[in-house]
Amino acid sequence: AGYAVLRVNYRGSSGYGREHQLAGARQWGRKLQSDLTDATRWAIAQKIADSERICIYGASYGAYAALMGAATEPDMYRCAAGYVGVYDMVEHHKYVSGKFSGARVWAEDWLGPRENMAAISVIDKAERIRVPVFLAAGGKDEITPIAQSEKMEKALKAAGVRVETLYYPQEGHGFYQEEHRQAFYTRLLNFLAAHLGGAPAK
Repeated sequence: AGYAVLRVNYRGSSGYGREHQLAGARQWGRKLQSDLTDATRWAIAQKIADSERICIYGASYGAYAALMGAATEPDMYRCAAGYVGVYDMVEHHKYVSGKFSGARVWAEDWLGPRENMAAISVIDKAERIRVPVFLAAGGKDEITPIAQSEKMEKALKAAGVRVETLYYPQEGHGFYQEEHRQAFYTRLLNFLAAHLGGAPAK
């Protein structure tokens, strides 16, 4: 479609040693987000990216980071897309903590105390987003329930943000039926084409 694509191994990523991974603890919406912003600025400075035509997209945590990027850097991106994402961190903390033994300890160690989650919830920052958003989610997702996307959609619409959605009740944490995957990537490519000018899906 004609795009340069930058995938960032932000702190917290695996495969780069224990120190690099642990550096991401309690940094959702903070240093993890700064890594993405810094990488985007680097791509602009290197003339790899056109500063006037950049969108941010991700899945699961990446969906959170995509919308948080649009909220914290409203002049950097022209659109944002989130796939099977988490946006309400207070609810996510509660949900994760109740899933299995030891999950509450993980949530405290990795995400932080529940009382701090509102500060890093994208759903509470919808009014800061000024670019079109595309959300996709599955109704049987047991990792990031579809309610997360539905609540984000509602918050965005209340803030006057243009939002497109693609929901499949029978899909989980990712779309696995071929026709659903094709529909998703078709919609995503056409969404990017509308806002960046790349080639639409064929």
